[in-house]
Amino acid sequence: MSTLSIGFTCSKHFQGYPCSHRQWKHSGHCRFVHGYSRSFTFWFAAKSLDQYGFVVDFSGLKNLEIKLKHHFDHTFLVNFDDPLLNQWKKLHEEGALDLRIMENVGMEASAELVWQWANLILLEQDKSRTCCWRTEARENEFNAATYEKLPDWYEKNEVSHC
Repeated sequence: MSTLSIGFTCSKHFQGYPCSHRQWKHSGHCRFVHGYSRSFTFWFAAKSLDQYGFVVDFSGLKNLEIKLKHHFDHTFLVNFDDPLLNQWKKLHEEGALDLRIMENVGMEASAELVWQWANLILLEQDKSRTCCWRTEARENEFNAATYEKLPDWYEKNEVSHC
């Protein structure tokens, strides 16, 4: 039997991103505009530690933090196919809301989106030594969604166990 070895791991949590959204296709109350203060947790992996003994130097995650803040801090998230999109765009142009158009505003899709962002940043700065293998997008203390996947470019070592 073989299992996948991802190496050393660590995690980093970011919080305090108040934003609103709506799930326009939902038949219940989620179709109405509502908001949460979102938070995100990232799990990182590395086959080897860096020169300081870190999986990921958290001070090198400033670009990720900036991207999270830009996308989720006091913004209104809307699906690209929302039938009210033109009205949301007009309100954005008038300065009533800070619009972000997404494929899917749900927490599951948000977890995948921030996983992609983290891996783009890590690939550029660490040249595939590190990766983000799991993310959690949390809308409050009770509800969260996760996305878990090793990026294709992360060196996968198969370890055989007897």
